Amino acid sequence: MADSIQIVESGTRKRPSLIIILLIFLAGFVSFGAMNSFFAYTNRMEFCISCHSMQTNFEEYKETIHYRNRSGVQATCADCHVPKEFLPKLAAKIMAAKDVYHELMGTVDTPEKYEQHRWSMANRVWDKMRASNSRECRSCHDFTNMDPDLQSKMATRKHAKAQEEGQNCIDCHAGIAHEEPTEPETE
Repeated sequence: MADSIQIVESGTRKRPSLIIILLIFLAGFVSFGAMNSFFAYTNRMEFCISCHSMQTNFEEYKETIHYRNRSGVQATCADCHVPKEFLPKLAAKIMAAKDVYHELMGTVDTPEKYEQHRWSMANRVWDKMRASNSRECRSCHDFTNMDPDLQSKMATRKHAKAQEEGQNCIDCHAGIAHEEPTEPETE
């Protein structure tokens, strides 16, 4: 009889544990969905260019092949600046908090201030792209998907060399979507 009491007691203890585990799982699922929805909202180009300081970037971007081209395919801000995978995306979104801070502080709120910081901002982006092996570029542009017959002879030659040497896209294509800054003179 003592054994049957223990079975009943341990059986009742398992049910609340299972319910708690299910509630935790459900809360995690809802949190993950809410975070992904937030990421999707903040990845929209309209959101990116809503900051005054991004108007310079946007005007430059509108003059590139990533904005308007013969095929009508458009790469938006997030396509180039936000990773697709969750953990790198999360890290990028956390790092983007500094952009909000600088927007609020007016660090680059005039064309003159923007130009003062352009070199360092561009280099931070380029360093990030090199560190990720141009991951965001390669989500659309991949050597294995390129058709050398549709490229100029020079592009075919340079892409083959870049592939052999393990170069990043940004090594040759810095300034493809925004005006490439000139390196400031050192004293």
